[in-house]
Parts: sequence; C-alpha cells; structure tokens
Amino acid sequence: MPIFSYKATDTKGKVVTGSLEAPNEKGVVSILQEMGNIPIRITEGRNGNVQFSPKFYNYFLQFFNRVSTKEILMFTVDLAALLAAGLPLDKALSVLISVAEKENFKGVIREILKSIEGGSYLSDALAKYPKIFSEFYISMIRAGEVGGVLEAVLDRLGESLETAQDLTDYIKSALVYPVFLLFVAGGSIIVLMTFVIPKFSMIFNDMGGAIPWSTQMLLGFSEILRGYWWAMLLCLVAIYLSFLKYASTLAGRLRVDKFKIKSPLIGDLVQKIEVARFARALGTLTRSGVPILDALNLVNDIIGNKIVAGLMGNVYDRVKKGDRMSSALTEIEYFPQLAVQMITVGEETGRLDEMLLRVAENYEKVVKNKVKGLISMLEPAMILIMGLVVGFIVVSMLMAIFSMNDMPF
Repeated sequence: MPIFSYKATDTKGKVVTGSLEAPNEKGVVSILQEMGNIPIRITEGRNGNVQFSPKFYNYFLQFFNRVSTKEILMFTVDLAALLAAGLPLDKALSVLISVAEKENFKGVIREILKSIEGGSYLSDALAKYPKIFSEFYISMIRAGEVGGVLEAVLDRLGESLETAQDLTDYIKSALVYPVFLLFVAGGSIIVLMTFVIPKFSMIFNDMGGAIPWSTQMLLGFSEILRGYWWAMLLCLVAIYLSFLKYASTLAGRLRVDKFKIKSPLIGDLVQKIEVARFARALGTLTRSGVPILDALNLVNDIIGNKIVAGLMGNVYDRVKKGDRMSSALTEIEYFPQLAVQMITVGEETGRLDEMLLRVAENYEKVVKNKVKGLISMLEPAMILIMGLVVGFIVVSMLMAIFSMNDMPF
C-alpha cells in the first residue's frame, strides 16, 4: 500500500505531522479521525515531498519573497478542511499560521487573524491585501459570509483555483523542454562563433579575396560578437525593458493583446484560454450566489487579454439593460458558438452555473490539446532551425578550406 504524509491538528489545536500507510487518502482520513485528529493536508509520499511542476517557477517566486498562487490555493483548501471539521474561524487561522511555510505569508495570516478577533469579517480582512487576494477571491468569500455557506464557498473556490493552477502548470511544464532546447542551441552557436570560428580566422588571414562571401560574413560577425558582446547584451536588455515599459501603458497593452489574439500561431489558443477562464470564474461566482451583474463585473477584471475584457464589458452593459447573456456573447467574434449554445441551454433550464463550469472543463481540455499540438510542432522546428544554422557555419568553413586549393602559392 502507498505511504501518505499528513498534517493534522489535535483537539487542542496543536499541529501534528507524520506518515501513514493506507490504500488511499480516504483511508488516511479515517485513521486520523479515529486517532482524534483533524486532517489538514494529505499528500502521497514521505515527508510531504509533493512534486509541483514546474518547480523552478515556485523557487523563482520564493526568491523574490512573493506569495505564490499555490500558497493561496493551499490556504484555501486547508481553511475549508478545518471549518468542515468544526473549528471556529479564529482557531482555524491560528492552525494555518503554524502550517504556513513562508514567514511573510505567516505574517499576513496573523494580521488577518487580528482583524477577525477585532470583529471584522473575513472578506474585509482579506481585502487589506489586494496584491495577494483578488477581487474575485474576496467577492466569493463575501458571498459565502452573506449566505452562511462559507465552508461550501471555500470548497468551490479551492476547486476553481486548483483547476486554474493545474492548467497553468501544464502549459509551463510543456514549455520546459522547448526553452531548454533553445538555450542549448543558442549556447552551442555562441561557442562556435566565439571559440571555434576564431581558430579558422588565423588560417584564412592571408587568403584575402579568395575567401567566400559567406565565410567573410561569418568571420566578421564572430569578430563583432567577441569584441562587442557586452554592447549587444546591453542593447537586448534595453529593447526588453523598453518593450515592458511600452506594454505597461494602456495603448501598448492593447496593441500587444491584439497581436496575441490575432496571431495565426497562438491566437486561437489565447481565445480558448480566455473562454475557459471566463466560464470557470463566472460559473463559480454564480454557483456561490453572487448576482449575475456583480459576477460579470468581477470576471471582467480577471480576464487577462484587454481586448477580450473590453468586449466582455459590452456584455455587462447588455445584461444590465435586460438582454440575455448568451445573446450578448453571440456578437463577440472571439467567443465560440458552441460555448454560446451551451450557455443558452443553461439560461433556459435555470442551470447557468452548471453549464458555465461544463464549458470551462471542455475548453480547458481543448487548451491542453492545443498546447500539446503546438509543442509537438515547435520542437522539430527548433531542431531544424538549429541544424540549418550549424550547417551554414560548417559549409562556410568547408568552402573556405576548399577555396585554398585555388590560391596560387
């Protein structure tokens, strides 16, 4: 049987950790409950070594001392589990302080607990940290507090965050090999241009005009790269920073987002990602009791592409005037008609939240398949390009060597 690591709290609120052998997670939960403990987190494997992909992304975030999406996800899931076990909110937050791994997030939870003990609602306490907890997150919590179903809302919120994180991790994991291949290819070419080609240049110094034009071009570029690599690097950094500054402006962001969504290579993928994000967020909000207009307003802030977000703003205006959401979505060229038809069925049957979540599931699968297809084309394309560049270098050198036979001695 597999071994599961666990974190739990006893009746006194003390956090306990350990490992148990059980057929599945439910078996671990049953054993812990028989021991009088309340399970917080259960992971397969010893010492809680949960493998998240891609790892380097989380290390990058931790290096800059930011609260990652995964930490917010685990906070949500653990809080839901503790509330479901019957712990009051303040006691549950105290437990989460001891469970949190990063000191800065521990401090955030402590401040939230202080606000709760001072009489604030959880949503108001979370709203003090807009860079950590989004408007979508806070609105979900507020809806749960108003309806008296905070535990259920936390469960739905955890599912929504986990699904979004899984999709993000899948895309990043799929890009790991192409990025690695790009660095290897670039490094190989730089080594050839800075160490190998200069060795040949000493041989060709006395050949003058007998050197083929391709070899002359290669030798010239090699000399520039060796002598002015720092200037080229600074130029690339300046271009990158200028692009970031331009993209941070409204006009720049709109132009970049328009390019993304119109691009023949990734445009369809970007559209499907935004549809899945829109449907997942809206379905989760409406299922939690948030009014449709408030939900549409919140979802508009969640959409990453500003072109699509602007079109969704028109949907909000149409629904506010009394139109059906499906009718407004029909006029958006980037919104698939199949998704519109499913939403129409949801409106007619009174199961809008269910159909929105089904749309999200469908298009999340479509996104994964499209990413897989793009990567399958990208990898051989990169290998081909690298082969052509290296082949050009080798042929240029061989042509110069062969041309030496034509030189008078």
